[in-house]
Amino acid sequence: MAQAWRCSGLRWSADGPVLVWEGGRRSALTRGKRVAFGIGEGGGRTCVGARGNACPLGAAVPGRSTGARCEECARLDRAHSVAADTLADDPRPYRVYLAWFGPGMAKVGITAVRRGPARLLEQGAVCFRWLGTGPLMAARRAEELLRAALRVPDRIPYADKRAVRAALPAGEGDRAAEIAGLHARAVALDGWPESLAREPFRPVDHVGVFGLSGVPTAVGEVSELVAGGAVSGELAAAAGPDLHLATQRGIVVLDTRLLTGWGLLPAGGRGFAVPVRAVRERAAAQDGLF
Repeated sequence: MAQAWRCSGLRWSADGPVLVWEGGRRSALTRGKRVAFGIGEGGGRTCVGARGNACPLGAAVPGRSTGARCEECARLDRAHSVAADTLADDPRPYRVYLAWFGPGMAKVGITAVRRGPARLLEQGAVCFRWLGTGPLMAARRAEELLRAALRVPDRIPYADKRAVRAALPAGEGDRAAEIAGLHARAVALDGWPESLAREPFRPVDHVGVFGLSGVPTAVGEVSELVAGGAVSGELAAAAGPDLHLATQRGIVVLDTRLLTGWGLLPAGGRGFAVPVRAVRERAAAQDGLF
């Protein structure tokens, strides 16, 4: 019987996206590569734990959950995150950024300088721009200032991001136009923390990195994995945690966060037997197996 593998999630490296497996092994995801696996029938999907520690209960988690954590482990994991505001004494420098995902869909956020653009790649940002660099709490204050003044959120659901990918402008300049206007308004605001150095407008475009240019519109997205199911397709594009797979039915998007917590098996066929739902219409403009 084939050994089941447990996925720790998708990570973005300097060479592109990779799937990371328990034990540290990595599978590079190059465009055109066949992604094929079966889902083990025994045991179901279990909690992945928190902060590198196994879930003490080995709790079951729903197939549709993108977090793959039980309630207690999710609480513990978030309690130690930058987003939870529990790291006020972190001495490392942080950056404030503007990220753009499609027409009418931009957000503001912060990330550690040491991470470079990884956070933007993980979020599936089509275009982004750094706004300023400084201490964590100064970056956090600037983030709150910008959210209120520019009327942009600090979070956008992945379903909304997927919905606008089919409507991306063809040119880099057109894709950067919206955050260019937001950047100009941002740096002109009063109230910036003095310890936060503002940065000039130099947009970074990820369409080429993601491979989104010319990719057909997705016909559906995987809603969950199920025991005994199978996924198979050629990688056409990857954006954030999403793999756009060319299948016999067309492009189907697989959110790799659905993989965690399952035992996955090698598969060489072209079967695709997991629930797939229609990709939602675009949201209104915001106020080692493979």
